[in-house]
Amino acid sequence: MVSISEIRAHNATIKKLGSGLVAVFVGGTSGIGLSTAREFTRNATAPHIYLIGRNESQASQIITELRGINDSAQVSFIKTDVSLLKSVDEACQEIGKKEEKVNLLFMTPGVLTMQGRTETSEGLDRKLSLHYYARMRFVQDLLPQLNVAGSSGSLARVISVLGPGNEKKLVETDLDLKTNYSLSNAAGHAITMNSLSLIHFAATNPSVSFLHSNPGGVQTNAARELNPILKGITSLLFLLLKPFPTSSIGIVPLSESGERHTYAATTSLFSPKNQNVATTGADGEKGSGAYRLGFDTAPIDSKQSSSVLVKDYLANGVGKKVWEHTTDIFNKATGSEGK
Repeated sequence: MVSISEIRAHNATIKKLGSGLVAVFVGGTSGIGLSTAREFTRNATAPHIYLIGRNESQASQIITELRGINDSAQVSFIKTDVSLLKSVDEACQEIGKKEEKVNLLFMTPGVLTMQGRTETSEGLDRKLSLHYYARMRFVQDLLPQLNVAGSSGSLARVISVLGPGNEKKLVETDLDLKTNYSLSNAAGHAITMNSLSLIHFAATNPSVSFLHSNPGGVQTNAARELNPILKGITSLLFLLLKPFPTSSIGIVPLSESGERHTYAATTSLFSPKNQNVATTGADGEKGSGAYRLGFDTAPIDSKQSSSVLVKDYLANGVGKKVWEHTTDIFNKATGSEGK
């Protein structure tokens, strides 16, 4: 486990990364995204912050707050429904018109719901789109800017916050779960396909690092769509578990989650091709540029069953199959093929 004291000591040195870092926070107007945006803004020098979400009034308050935290920060809000891939493209086009480089893409969009398959206008389950397809579309769209940053030796990092360590077997004949939908399958598919596709990106973009992070138990507003009884039970559980330290059962205070993810976003430990960190990556060995992190901000044990599953899927061509499927989904939804 990376201690909170070590994390805070590192975060205080982020200014050494230089002025004008560009960071895009998808889902940055609440929860872990906002907590991380606060911490990143506090410690960076003249950062350019992009918040992407739907709540314009909330974003206006956050912009004022972030500028108060760091008066050298430039903060912009892009209003969009990121469950739609075409909207993702539009948001990225707006960023691309203004920025030659992007140093950090940080993604947390999602929702906790007990509803079954709920399709967007693009024919995708909303939960799967938020947790997987839209995130990978953001990565793909912003790769040119990320690679500009990475090729110049600057910070170039992608973080998808979801659930590594909980990868499950895929229904390989129904990856978008048109006919095999369940909440369990949707969660498992999103997590496993995040890991596999981020590894794909790492293999083809060696100057950028790609992190799939498990935040642990963090109380956010992700349960906003649950009924009042379930929301009450969820809040009570967090209240009962709050006294336990982070290291014991994986409950992480929201502010600490922001600190931990800012560390993950900026530490050289998770730079591309770092030969000192064991990780399940494109080649299943060290130095892949892809990292799966636990709630303690440390790489997940390569001997864990979920890590073995990811390695097996890579060895057996399932990772390639997942990316081909993702490309097909992109093409159908937007008319623009994946790379």
